[in-house]
Amino acid sequence: MHLKRALSAAFSVTCATTLTLAITTQPAAAIPPNIPSAATAATRLAALTVAAESHSSTYDRDLFPHWITQSGTCNTREEVLKRDGTNVVTNSACAAVSGSWYSPYDGATWTAASDVDIDHMVPLAEAWASGAWAWTTAQRQTYANDLGGPELWAVTDNVNQSKSDQDPAEWQPPRTAERCRYARSWIQVKWYYSLTLDSAEKTALSSMLATC
Repeated sequence: MHLKRALSAAFSVTCATTLTLAITTQPAAAIPPNIPSAATAATRLAALTVAAESHSSTYDRDLFPHWITQSGTCNTREEVLKRDGTNVVTNSACAAVSGSWYSPYDGATWTAASDVDIDHMVPLAEAWASGAWAWTTAQRQTYANDLGGPELWAVTDNVNQSKSDQDPAEWQPPRTAERCRYARSWIQVKWYYSLTLDSAEKTALSSMLATC
């Protein structure tokens, strides 16, 4: 009887250990940092200045120096791939040679870094027309390479290309379950950088927050 109890206890411990290992070796997809709650996002949305976009005709992507070196041989794109991927292995040049990346916009998972784009949550052209036209080049460089907030996302390349430089009144993630977080992230970037938004954009963001 004692032996049976001992074996049963040992079996329970083994099962628990196996379950723990199964859980800890299946990490959740990484998401950029500092995304506010829906309530905080709503407060920040209300605080943003509503204004028509301007200076769009003078936008040039080169005005936002990006994919700068962040550390060692790693540039911004490579750092995002490492930050938001799973089991990412890089070579001596910091290029990702293996790993997997979950794209929250569409729910796809990729195992080749070439299938992944780094999306600027608030696109560079949108930022320009919302106030970044008045920034210095150094400020625009900081914005385009910001790893500290929800500005840079590893996503499916053709989904990023479909988004292009559109705001939420014109484009939203095809995966509807992502739209709450997308709105919260968009609002955070605009609020943090004191960018304006137009009225259609604000209406779309309010509707997206209502899904949270």
